[in-house]
Amino acid sequence: MRTIFAMGGGGFTMEPENPALDEFILSLAPRREPKLLFLPTAGGDSEGQIARFYATFSERPCEPAHLSLFRLGGTGPVHLRDLVLSQDIVFVGGGSMRLMLAIWREYKLDRVLREAWERGVVLAGLSAGAMCWFAGGVTTSTGVPEPAEGLGLLPGSLSVHADGEPDRLPVYREAIRAGALPAGYAADDGCGLLFRGETCVRAVSSRPEARAWRIERTSDGDVEHTPLLPTYLPHAGREERSTPPDVLEFRQARRRRIG
Repeated sequence: MRTIFAMGGGGFTMEPENPALDEFILSLAPRREPKLLFLPTAGGDSEGQIARFYATFSERPCEPAHLSLFRLGGTGPVHLRDLVLSQDIVFVGGGSMRLMLAIWREYKLDRVLREAWERGVVLAGLSAGAMCWFAGGVTTSTGVPEPAEGLGLLPGSLSVHADGEPDRLPVYREAIRAGALPAGYAADDGCGLLFRGETCVRAVSSRPEARAWRIERTSDGDVEHTPLLPTYLPHAGREERSTPPDVLEFRQARRRRIG
């Protein structure tokens, strides 16, 4: 089943004290302990993002790894296609969507990610890592909100951080009204949209007040918002059991080879 989970914001980089969305992502994989690959490209492969990723997932029931495209030269050969297609989940971080897509296209990773999606690898992300799967979104890569093209796996569009960065929403509305972006969705921080195939089947949130909307151009040239009611996900907290030392050592060695 082709699956994408797109978050307006939240997850381990924005809500480290609230793992509800991170736990939901793990639940989307068919395996009990899925292989989880983090792509921090949009944030310039920030060491801080990578550290927070491992702090969140190293002791959870999964096999976490990350891929640093900015530092491929120092890690030995990395077969990108084999690595990505071997995963159960690919999680994309936030940052500059334009920068990220340019680098992905240089490495032909955009094609690999489409192939992974078609093969059933779960694709997830927040902010730039959420908008990238759509035909377009509203990025602030140049310092101001403006429409930008995505990968087009999903035919609609997405605007993120609806409550946290309210300047994006008027730009998004106008882009839809003018036809610069197709109809789509807006999501608050802490809210995620689950797509099966090209259909949004569910909205979930880590906070009771987080919301999402379907935004479309009307026949008279205006724009209308249709609220989507998310399911609130009270989190279960961190896993009680600890990860065995030999497993942690294996993961650290694997991380050094890939990172």
